[in-house]
Amino acid sequence: MPVSGNESDERLLSIVEKVAKRQNSSVTIVYVVEVQQSMPLDAELPNEIERGEQVLRDAEKFAISCVDGKQSMISTELLQARSAGAAIVDEAIDRNADVIMMGATIRKKLGKVTTGETVDYVLKNAPCEVLVVRPAMADWLTDRQERQ
Repeated sequence: MPVSGNESDERLLSIVEKVAKRQNSSVTIVYVVEVQQSMPLDAELPNEIERGEQVLRDAEKFAISCVDGKQSMISTELLQARSAGAAIVDEAIDRNADVIMMGATIRKKLGKVTTGETVDYVLKNAPCEVLVVRPAMADWLTDRQERQ
């Protein structure tokens, strides 16, 4: 399960909790630091790394509280990659994951409504099931669709 530090993380973690308890599964929470093409892949990015570590600590703490303190069910991984989508798919392959659960937000990019490159990449390339959780649409999207 990739996290990004936004409000959808807790919603997604609460869903993961229900699945993990029922299936007695393990959950890997992943944060990806994306490295620009102009930099070496192993570049030192202390601010981004610190943010990622904090997001993972918060997500792990919340997840452990959701699974009745069973810390063995939860693991975290900080990844550094060119593309978050590719890193998420590679991690799923490496761990032989049954499902990737991820959050998505709808936003406008170049005048088009999108969920973003990461969600698109994972949906197209994941070797397992993908569960995408999207919060309710923003008012500006709902108003626009009603007028059409």
